[in-house]
Amino acid sequence: MNATLIIIFQLLLSLSILVVLHELGHFLAAKYFGTKVDKFYMFFNPGFSLWKKKIGETEYGIGWLPLGGYVKIAGMIDESMDKEFLDKEPQPWEFRSKPAWQRLIIMLAGVFVNVLLAIVIYIGLAYAVGEQLVPVKSLKGGLEIVNLTLKELGLQNGDKIIRIDGKEVKYANEIDPKLITAKTVTIERNGGEKIIQFPVNFVEKLLKNKTDRLTNMRIPFIVQNLAPDSPNKQILKKGDQIIEINKKPTEFYDQVKDLLQKNKGSSLQAIVLRNGEKKEIELKVNDKGMIGVQLNGDLKEWEKRGYLKIINKKFGLLEAIPEGFKRTKQTFLSYIDQLKMIFNPKTGAYKGVGGFIAIAKIFPDTWDWVRFWTITAFLSIMLAVLNVLPIPALDGGHAMFTVYEMITGRKPNEKVLEYAQIAGFVLLLTLVLIVNGNDIIKLLHK
Repeated sequence: MNATLIIIFQLLLSLSILVVLHELGHFLAAKYFGTKVDKFYMFFNPGFSLWKKKIGETEYGIGWLPLGGYVKIAGMIDESMDKEFLDKEPQPWEFRSKPAWQRLIIMLAGVFVNVLLAIVIYIGLAYAVGEQLVPVKSLKGGLEIVNLTLKELGLQNGDKIIRIDGKEVKYANEIDPKLITAKTVTIERNGGEKIIQFPVNFVEKLLKNKTDRLTNMRIPFIVQNLAPDSPNKQILKKGDQIIEINKKPTEFYDQVKDLLQKNKGSSLQAIVLRNGEKKEIELKVNDKGMIGVQLNGDLKEWEKRGYLKIINKKFGLLEAIPEGFKRTKQTFLSYIDQLKMIFNPKTGAYKGVGGFIAIAKIFPDTWDWVRFWTITAFLSIMLAVLNVLPIPALDGGHAMFTVYEMITGRKPNEKVLEYAQIAGFVLLLTLVLIVNGNDIIKLLHK
């Protein structure tokens, strides 16, 4: 299957799961409290529906506008802007007739389901896959600093990031996510420690020098395969490790890459480690600074050669349950930190906000169930957090008015709710257009 189609399919499948389950939360809560549900839709359907069918008192359907989904609950002012019921006496089966606490539960049920979904996914991943961790202290060569912004701030290849914002970093796997919101980074270099301050607009700088990763584990240059047109087909063998070029130590990939780029179209004297023995060879570099090899990316092989240590964690079902809650909490807190940065103009993080194209880009272009469910769990947390924002037209906006009623004992005027819903919907539509327009502009200027 085409790589782009795989990404699109994953995006649509993930969003469909999230939207259907979110709306199912509202639906089940409404039904539990005896509230009539007129419609249950995946995606919005202004003008027409791609598919619809009425079962019992509820019309189920699929809309054509993929901006979410909705349930139309009788007696509630929502995104459908159906106001006919306002001129009639409240009926027992209507949302507006229910006690405030029941209405609050109905409103927040979708968010609850999203959080529950993330917990279930993380439990499943912990149980089925476990976790593979690489301790930072075990990295023989430290890190490769990939992003230019980090290099401009003073980080170098070979550094070990041991603390971020004063908190110990145990595993290499957790470095990149924590760097996004970092204020200070403590590195270990040449046996000493150094603290590097990050500017307030660090994220803005990252966006200008955008890379898929910020750091990588520094990897040895071990040959896995040779390309058919490799100029070194008769010179290198599978398993060879380049450790020296022109009498300069080149134990790691980044060192070899730099020297090859500086010696395009040349022949270089090198030493490789072959079956534990050193062997002198003459490397041929093509005009692109390449030697025609595929590198070995097997962590186990790197561990075997002493470049890192791997910790494989396996979880039984009872162990996976608390692990699922733990990962959900970590994802939630991490996203809250990122959201704070977006709402702080000084960070410049708002410039990186994107829509569906940005979301699609986080999915890999090859099918990977583990990656798919990991991303879906993150998006489920993201959807839950965004939905509780106190913006009319979102669940949080409805909940805000209901909490006000519970505290004051006074129900907000239905006209106020109507106008607030209109304003909130216009605001949301504007934001959707802005973030997706931002995606398109980035795509055109790529």
